[in-house]
Amino acid sequence: MVSSTSLPTALAYATHFIAQLRRTDFTILNPLSVFGSQPTVDSALSIVTQEYHSGTSASSCPLDGPVSCHNNTPADACCFIYPGGRLLLTQFWDEKLHVGGAETDWTLHGLWPDQCDGSYDQYCGITPHFDNITDILESFGQSELLDSMNRYWIAKYGTNDHLWAHEYNKHAACINTLAASCYGENYRPGSEVVDYFLRAFGLFRMLDTYRALEIADIEPDYRRKYPVSRVQSALEAYSGGRVILRCTGRHNNVLHEAWYVYFVKGSLQSGDFIPAKDSFDGDKGNCAVEVRYLPKRK
Repeated sequence: MVSSTSLPTALAYATHFIAQLRRTDFTILNPLSVFGSQPTVDSALSIVTQEYHSGTSASSCPLDGPVSCHNNTPADACCFIYPGGRLLLTQFWDEKLHVGGAETDWTLHGLWPDQCDGSYDQYCGITPHFDNITDILESFGQSELLDSMNRYWIAKYGTNDHLWAHEYNKHAACINTLAASCYGENYRPGSEVVDYFLRAFGLFRMLDTYRALEIADIEPDYRRKYPVSRVQSALEAYSGGRVILRCTGRHNNVLHEAWYVYFVKGSLQSGDFIPAKDSFDGDKGNCAVEVRYLPKRK
């Protein structure tokens, strides 16, 4: 990804990964693989619960708080995501190899707050509208995050910065724990932008979709077709939770997107992402019974 990583950036990513390992009963790549070292797999992880620390002044939340979509009593609005309590980490399998990318790259689409029934709001205005995502991240010392986003969070049309602003203003602005009031007296405009992109990208780097499919002998090929149930099962076994697949083509038989579904215990900024294991109304999978997983065009 990048040849060197500063200590603050390393700590921001590492604490994100550690925070996610609270209840894992499935294999996961070593957190340090983010920094270019060889990934390792541990099928018997046992890691002491640690709180993810936001890189900004966001409120800290108790470790024993309620899980989104699983609470019927009032909760701290800064430590409980509502009503969009089902978070989707969405990835693209781009049809064309992008500049600076690799033939094995799945890329990041976004992190979306669906409501508990699978419906969703958009452009909610809970946070201010931001267009200058690059400038904000640079002003908070996140140049290495930007380098990584320019490799893995790319626009098919237009500029990457335009895509990031679109994703933020459409989706992040509906996440209630990103409200300015949740940052206290030391709130600095743009803090919510930093937390959203750090969390989204950190979660993305935990989910190596290409490798998960490769392990299941599902690889890009012009001739082969795969049962969509097999693709879905491979990714759900890997992530520990629900995965929704989206396809393109005349018959919806070309694999194009994977959406990993999570609940959150705590805030977006510092909470635990818990794989959602249940199906739900609003499941938006659209793939045919058999799908093609095509190599990228150069």
